[in-house]
Amino acid sequence: MGEAEEGQVGEVEKTATATIRRKPVPTQLPPRSPNTNQSLLNRWRKLSRRARIIILVLVLAIIALIIGLAAGLSTRKHKQNLPLPSGNGGPYTGDLTYYEPGLGACGIVSVNSDKIVAISHIVFDAVSVGSNPNANPLCGKKIRARKDNKSVDLTVVDRCTGCQPTDIDVTINTFAELSDVDLGRVLVQWNWLEDVPVDAQS
Repeated sequence: MGEAEEGQVGEVEKTATATIRRKPVPTQLPPRSPNTNQSLLNRWRKLSRRARIIILVLVLAIIALIIGLAAGLSTRKHKQNLPLPSGNGGPYTGDLTYYEPGLGACGIVSVNSDKIVAISHIVFDAVSVGSNPNANPLCGKKIRARKDNKSVDLTVVDRCTGCQPTDIDVTINTFAELSDVDLGRVLVQWNWLEDVPVDAQS
């Protein structure tokens, strides 16, 4: 290699070396932003026990209020769709089943020969006025059940836990008046009746 060529290579190396610039390394790292979760946890730990209890009670009260409002709104909406006497009164179509009567939710003891009915727990509980089911406004209300060309008037004395809103549960004797007992479950139409005075029920 000649001297001229060596000079050119040297120039290229100098140029390449001169264009490479490195960023200076900072002498100290920038401060790290504090972790929000850790700072909140530290604040929580610094609170007194009494302050913690007050905060927890407030949070629980807010949660209970939200749940209560949601339940109240959903109950109000569901009441509008339930087969209640205050609505159109019927007729409604549901399953007719039978059960062995005894002491009902209204506090009345019944037997198979009685013209009684247990309505859905959903309907019964929707109008409950307290913890005593005997005071339920539906107790003693009358309904008329129809199947084909047969009908029977019944008095509400109980709540049926396995019934959907338009289902009714009667004694085996009443079921036999409307349909074949061996079927066990049939469709029935029923509606609420106006209150009938006791002495006019003959």
